[in-house]
Formats: sequence, structure tokens, C-alpha cells
Amino acid sequence: MSRTGASQRVTGETDVQVRVNLDGSGTADVSTGVGFFDHMLSLMAHHALIDLEITARGDLDTGSHHTVEDVGITLGQALDTALGDRTGIERYGAALVPMDECLGQAAIDVSGRPFLVCDVPLPYANIGGFETDLLEEFLRGLSSNARLTIHLRMLSGSNPHHVIECGFKAFARALRAAIAPNPRVTGIPSTKGSL
Repeated sequence: MSRTGASQRVTGETDVQVRVNLDGSGTADVSTGVGFFDHMLSLMAHHALIDLEITARGDLDTGSHHTVEDVGITLGQALDTALGDRTGIERYGAALVPMDECLGQAAIDVSGRPFLVCDVPLPYANIGGFETDLLEEFLRGLSSNARLTIHLRMLSGSNPHHVIECGFKAFARALRAAIAPNPRVTGIPSTKGSL
């Protein structure tokens, strides 16, 4: 069964298109108009081993908030479609990722119940057009629409660029583990029979 998904979101502020292949090799073709965000999405695809195509046009003259949030929403919808009924997956994934002075921890439950804990203290800064407070906005949109429980914590770190990059890498590694097929799981990984 193909684990692919696509979604488009068109509003008065943005036009976002996403395609995702959960069984890819980590290739990314990303263009959002926000350089640092493109870099984060590309490395997320690489570390999650998913193929990702994202194009976004947004009202960047007002800042990158709408674009980043709507990419999170649209990517979440595409992931939800690609996961289908979530049969045969690990369901849980966790990662502890070091990057220079940073140490990021992520845990994911592909639970069908959206919830986000983002404990990543960051001073406000603009990094390549990406405002630092948008890390949480992106993850909230993704969590809500992919129906994931996500916990992301930064255990150490001081450089905002490194902290955000470490967070994306930790999230990607945890996602990779959670969505991995497990041949021993013959149905939906829940005693309730649904996720």
C-alpha cells in the first residue's frame, strides 16, 4: 500500500501545496519564500526519511507567520492522509538529538489525538525570515492536522539557530521511528482497535 498524501490550502493570505511519501529516501523540494524555514523542512525530510514537496506563496510582507502556520496545517493534513488508518506502524517514536551546545528531546504518539507540548525557550529573533516564536506555531498546526501527540523539549542550548535546528532534527527522528512499519503489528496498534 502506498503511504503518500497530498493537501492544498488556499486562503486570502497563503497558497500552500504539499505532497509527502512516508516510504521515501529523505528527498525534499521545498520553496516557501522563507529561507531558514526551507532549510528546516528539508533537513526534517532528510532525518525522517520521508520525501517532501512543498510550495507556498504567502503574504511575507507582513512577516512569515501565516506562511509557516499554514505549511504546518497543510503538511499535517498530508501526513494524516499518508498514514491512512495507521495499521502496522510502530505508533510511538522518541529521539534524543545533540547538536553543538544543544540537546533536543522529542517524543511522538501517532495517537489520533492532537496534543502539543513545546518546551523550547527561545528569545525573539528573526533568522532568515523565520521568527523564533513560529517553531511552536508550525508544530501546533502539524500536530492538530496530522492528529499527533508531540512533546518537544530543549534540554540545553543557547544559539537560537542551533536550538530550532536541533528541535526539527529531534522531531524528524521521532517521527521516523513512530511511522515505521512493524511486520509484527498486524492491525492498528491500539487495544481500542482504532486510532
